Amino acid sequence: MVKVLLAGESWVSATIDHKGYDPFAHTQVEIGCERLLAALAAEGVEVTHLRSHDVAEKFPQTLEELDAYDVVLLSDIGSNTLLLHPDTFTRGRPTPNRLKLLREWVTNGGGLMMAGGYLSFQGFEGKANYHRTPIEEILPVDIDPYDDRVETPEGVHAHVVRSGHPVVAGLDRDWPILLGYQHTTLKPDAELLATVEGDVMLAARQVGRGRTLAFTSDISPHWAPEEFMDWDGYGKLFAQAMTWLAGREN
Repeated sequence: MVKVLLAGESWVSATIDHKGYDPFAHTQVEIGCERLLAALAAEGVEVTHLRSHDVAEKFPQTLEELDAYDVVLLSDIGSNTLLLHPDTFTRGRPTPNRLKLLREWVTNGGGLMMAGGYLSFQGFEGKANYHRTPIEEILPVDIDPYDDRVETPEGVHAHVVRSGHPVVAGLDRDWPILLGYQHTTLKPDAELLATVEGDVMLAARQVGRGRTLAFTSDISPHWAPEEFMDWDGYGKLFAQAMTWLAGREN
């Protein structure tokens, strides 16, 4: 069984409701990846979900801890959260650079995927900030140095361009609509698997003994609408992605 560590895809919403003279505040943890978790479980992929507010403290700090997994999936979690362990940010103590750690782990045989979102790649207002990091070095794409979002509220379709690759094998050539994605540039030694509006949608790369994958749209709303998540290829796409990244494809 492929074992995946999914870091991110959750957020804490803080709201103030005003009812006449009287306001009251409340918070709620929102999980964006519930559909993906269910889809991967149905395909036999075991996923450990590390929620965004736990990533800074609990994301692995050693190669041995990472070796408990075959694949790491970073989804909507910015580089600061991985870089700034509470021991460093709060207590001013040195801690491992987990971006460098992931680079070493992938080179040694691990699998890494980044999925798009407001805190992926460079992200909303550049806040994800993976440009010029060890993660950019190993991904199949180069990351823009500024806000890289391409909002497509009208809906756009991704198209498979390398149907023989194990990640997209057996999928429809044309996918259901997506409502946005991130602009990136394909690295010369990467494989382009799917495009959207002439840009990269899905790309793969061999890095040392490991593999990386970039999916430039989201795995959940708002960029991934119901049409995409209800598609019978949704679970198959991401399960095949995890299997390929783990080196387990047929």
